[in-house]
Amino acid sequence: MTTKLCFLLGVVVVLAAADKRPPPVYSYQAPEESEESYESYESYESKEAKYDFNYAVKDEYSGNDFGHQESRDGDHTQGSYYVQLPDGRLQRVTYYVDGDSGYIAEVTYEGEAHYP
Repeated sequence: MTTKLCFLLGVVVVLAAADKRPPPVYSYQAPEESEESYESYESYESKEAKYDFNYAVKDEYSGNDFGHQESRDGDHTQGSYYVQLPDGRLQRVTYYVDGDSGYIAEVTYEGEAHYP
């Protein structure tokens, strides 16, 4: 009798704690678009980009030596990146982008290749 009472009490507790809300319904359709969403998109795109960044990694243990530097002001971007190649040379790429001119790069190598 005690076992039945404990079991019944346990079932009541579980049912009382159960969430009574229906499960969420997920939609796999494209989101609805409105005129406001287009306006906010256009205003976001019209802002001029302006930034500067750089980083460098030099790890003596692994031999990794590389870095990157870039700056942008509106449609004009310029920068360079470099990497220490396994043959001992340093490869450097200097580039710029000015409006619709595309990506213009100059690749140079420093040092002389050595093979073991």
